[in-house]
Amino acid sequence: MPAIWFTLISFLFFTGLVALLTWLATRGEDLKTQKGYFLAGRSLTFPVIAGSLLLTNLSTEQMVGLNGDAFSAGLSVMVWEVVAVVALVAMALFFLPRFLKSGITTVPQLLEIRFDRTTQIICNLIFLIAYMTILLPIILYTGAQGMASILNLTELTGIQNHTVLLWLSVWVIGLIGSAYALLGGLRSTAFSDMLNGIGLLAGGFLITILGLKLIGGDAGILGGLETLSTEIPDRLNSIGGAKAPVPFWNIFTGVLIINVFYWCTNQQIIQRTLAASNLAEGQKGVLLTGLLKLLGPLYLVLPGIMAYYIFVVQRGEELKSVLAYGTLVREVLPWWLTGFFAAVLVGAILSSFNSALNSTCTLFSLGIYKRLWKKDATEIQVVRSGKYFGCLIAAMSMIVAPLLAGQDSIFTYLQTMNGIYNIPICAVVLVGLLSKRTPAIAAKIALLGGVIIIALGVLAFPEAVNYLFGGQWHFFGVVFVLLIAVMLFFAYAFPRSTPWVHEDSGEVDLTPWKYVVPCGIALLVVVVLIYAFFADFSVLSQSTEVVATPASAEAVVPFE
Repeated sequence: MPAIWFTLISFLFFTGLVALLTWLATRGEDLKTQKGYFLAGRSLTFPVIAGSLLLTNLSTEQMVGLNGDAFSAGLSVMVWEVVAVVALVAMALFFLPRFLKSGITTVPQLLEIRFDRTTQIICNLIFLIAYMTILLPIILYTGAQGMASILNLTELTGIQNHTVLLWLSVWVIGLIGSAYALLGGLRSTAFSDMLNGIGLLAGGFLITILGLKLIGGDAGILGGLETLSTEIPDRLNSIGGAKAPVPFWNIFTGVLIINVFYWCTNQQIIQRTLAASNLAEGQKGVLLTGLLKLLGPLYLVLPGIMAYYIFVVQRGEELKSVLAYGTLVREVLPWWLTGFFAAVLVGAILSSFNSALNSTCTLFSLGIYKRLWKKDATEIQVVRSGKYFGCLIAAMSMIVAPLLAGQDSIFTYLQTMNGIYNIPICAVVLVGLLSKRTPAIAAKIALLGGVIIIALGVLAFPEAVNYLFGGQWHFFGVVFVLLIAVMLFFAYAFPRSTPWVHEDSGEVDLTPWKYVVPCGIALLVVVVLIYAFFADFSVLSQSTEVVATPASAEAVVPFE
């Protein structure tokens, strides 16, 4: 009992400390104007941008799911961390300068500038529907599930009814996240993300260090690494075979495209970069995120491999992959640090939720309320509409999330549904920025047609997709190329009457960071070196059977 009470007290202390520091740092912020509420007054500097980007990305699906995949498949699942660096370099060098030049607050606004108002509305509605029905409820659900696994909430709280515990966990996460997103705007969300990000990195690396010391014994951390490399060398291969969650060749099709969408055109993520005080700060923040992502395998992949060695190889236990990380945490973490780890874990969950909620409010207020509902709305009315809409969506998400209990492979569902809308949006944004003659009708066809084709493929005819394309990821890549080809055909056959001119809005200083190119190249070189150092290509000839299961597909820990 004393240990449980200490855990609760320390959890509340660290969570409250983040809230207090966030309030002190942001209490004087402008929350009445669109720029102040939705873009933090375009004042974010690179440490805040990097911390917020990193923690918005990190949540229980990475901590639990990716380590679970590493438990089953080994180092090859690091693709989700390492290949993300390629997309982040593309963001810093290509996408961000153009986004900031346009002075946009949302991705649909860019499509209105490039194409027309109808294209903006279509994209806005696609984002809103996806965030409301898919992203927000699943963030809450998987967050509650991850907490239950890692922290053993049944014992910690004494609540034996699992349904009650699920509802309670979801509503606690939802209410705290809503407070950050709706009361404090983007600035408070980004600042709390930075603080929680520091704590999460410290906690994540601590689990890795303690796990390696447990394996290495008297030889310490280096001894633990040597033991893993000699006892289970097959688990330290960066190349995924045909039966891996992400086979090696799939990296260059759907996986890379999804990373580009996520880091370069996903409103939930890029809203932080759009709030940069200038281009140089934004580029430094994005590239710093890339550097931190290179460290991701140390706390998002290696613990899963260590769990496999400790519990399966050494002890001969049978352990589900989704329980691997939580079991390792309880094995190596001292009881007096449990509350701290709980606080940073909840911070990661909150970051994903409040970021998605803030982006949903932004999309509704600026894209629907201001454009369709009340065109003469004042800035105060626009901000207020976002808060009201956010309250409604948050409540709906907290009601729907517990109803997802009992679903099999819910993360597979999330990845599949995300692919339905992110592939078309990414294709339209890319062609829109590169081709000056592509007409608006091509963007509308690509957005609507792409959503329909992918939805039919992955929902109605998944067996045909696996048979014809060798898996879902290749199918995404083929559709992406097809959409680009269709838009370029329209640019050739039915071009705009005049080339599109990308005008400078004058919102921010567009002077690039002088080291952006060499730093970007250096990050890409490190990505190649990491893969080369751990590569064993012999696995590619072992089987031709492709398993097209998204990474972290089993990242659901049932309340049982």
